[in-house]
Amino acid sequence: MKISVNASPREWHVSPIGGKLADGTAGFPLRTIQSAAERAQPGDTIRIHSGTYRERIDPPRGGTSDGARIVYCAAGDGPVEIKGSEVVEGWWTGPEGLWTVEVPNGMFGDFNPYERTISGHWFYPKGRVHHPGAVYLDGHWLVEAASLDGLLQSPEDARLWFAEVGPQVTRITARFGGKDPGAGVVEIAVRQTVFYPSREGRNFITVRGLTLLQAATPWSPPTTEQIGLIGCHWSKGWIIEDCVVRYSACAGITLGKYHDPADFPDLPVVERTEGEDTYHGTIRRALAHGWSLESVGGHVVRNTIVSHCEMAGICGSLGAPGSRIEGNTIHDIHVHRLFHGFEQAGIKFHGAIDTLISGNRIFRCSRGIWLDWMSQGTRVSGNVCFANGPDPDLFTEVNHGPFVVDGNFFLSEVSLLAQSDGGAYLGNVFLGRVNAIPEPTRVTPFFEPHSTRIAGWKNIDLGDDRFLDNLFAEARGLSDYDAVSSPGCFVRNCYVNGAKASRHDRDLVERGAAEITVEDCGDKVMLRGLVIRRGRTVRAEDLGSAVVSGLPFENEDGTALVLEAGIFDIAQDHSHVIWPMTEGLNAASEQSGSARSSTCAGVRPVATAASPAA
Repeated sequence: MKISVNASPREWHVSPIGGKLADGTAGFPLRTIQSAAERAQPGDTIRIHSGTYRERIDPPRGGTSDGARIVYCAAGDGPVEIKGSEVVEGWWTGPEGLWTVEVPNGMFGDFNPYERTISGHWFYPKGRVHHPGAVYLDGHWLVEAASLDGLLQSPEDARLWFAEVGPQVTRITARFGGKDPGAGVVEIAVRQTVFYPSREGRNFITVRGLTLLQAATPWSPPTTEQIGLIGCHWSKGWIIEDCVVRYSACAGITLGKYHDPADFPDLPVVERTEGEDTYHGTIRRALAHGWSLESVGGHVVRNTIVSHCEMAGICGSLGAPGSRIEGNTIHDIHVHRLFHGFEQAGIKFHGAIDTLISGNRIFRCSRGIWLDWMSQGTRVSGNVCFANGPDPDLFTEVNHGPFVVDGNFFLSEVSLLAQSDGGAYLGNVFLGRVNAIPEPTRVTPFFEPHSTRIAGWKNIDLGDDRFLDNLFAEARGLSDYDAVSSPGCFVRNCYVNGAKASRHDRDLVERGAAEITVEDCGDKVMLRGLVIRRGRTVRAEDLGSAVVSGLPFENEDGTALVLEAGIFDIAQDHSHVIWPMTEGLNAASEQSGSARSSTCAGVRPVATAASPAA
């Protein structure tokens, strides 16, 4: 398809009181965002005026470069909400405080989210059926009951719904917490997504200042097309900023996987082999499909609130290399826990090559940040994670690095699960448990520098990690690394409350008892009981090279990496802001810090398994 570039970029205006035949000017705005999308050309801006829009935006084209984008933005005259739901009235009351409504199936078109089920690879339903549909009272969702009998037997103050799909109508029965639905606004999810191109390659789109809500999204594992409430669909150069993304049955923002019929949709996953019915085959097919840093990724998601998604807040399989995920607030992810799977986290990426995850506040999620496969050149910097669980704030799974984790606050009961090689952990606060385990039975790829070209495949031996100038406050400390015979580097770590150092630690510091607490004040997060002073400068040469890939720790553009460590002191009466960071430890310069440095000597490349045919 040929895309033309406007010689004179124009603005298209959209308003709920606009007209179908309007010309899209400020005086005669269009009524729907999709009608503006059909008209907009690279370089154009779609200004969306205050109101509620109930539609799915399917961009037919994107921009041609960073300087010739198509921009979808709030006009600035009030809030803009785009919903995947419709208002449903006419509820009638029945026995036991139940309410019922019948919705014509024609409302749903060819997608009825109360007939479709949630399923897919690495999805475990816990012995019941789940649907992507949802019922909302005054903007907040109810929980799907496992059965009509279960709904009937629930207490009158429960907030539950159950749907039965017939030939002509879908009957929904619900409890509204003892409230009369006629006294509020009841909505039901009817659309699978809110902002998502149906085709790949809709590049250089900006979405700014919009609230996107209430979609019946599907389960989106790394092996299938990942459809989110808003998603990029295998494209390049999107910017999603200053938005609110809430109430998705599964994923909020997706930066990932395209649709591939060969991705074994009807075959079980055989996780521990290198066959084509595993993620190995998905990666090889993606490379044949043109997966590269030049063709996909390079996205920016910043200053956006993502919440109330039952799979992931932000996820992406192979589609997010070279991206920046910055300054977002992500919370209440996978809190219903009606089903289980291996995709739930505030942020979940596969193949986050040269991706920066920085300055995000992540709380009340089942996991915080999950880097699963192929984190090479990835940097996790200056994030604040708290009140997450039962799984860790950070999970690094079967990566070979080099990747950097610096200046973060991991404050939940479990701070870190390290199941990777090639990580450098610098200047972090680990209040919770740190677990480190090898993975000898799974073989994953590593790449040529700043590339998706596979250089080899290797399992996870564990030990090639570097911990410099971190603080540990939980009893296990770094003791999981005691069993490692050839560790990477453990230097100048600080231990409080009797946390156990690794036997490999050098120049460690013990500070005794400390009462360190976190307080979320809404617009800021406060840490109490700990003083963090600027300390030493750490450079790439101090970290050596990742053993498996043989690559140095450097910036995504290949320039030298310079980091700043902290010095920790205990002070019970001291408190300071740790989010948002205006001057974090991750903003080091060549001139800052002390001259003292301790290198990770003896870290050298080793022979690795030859790459299977790609």
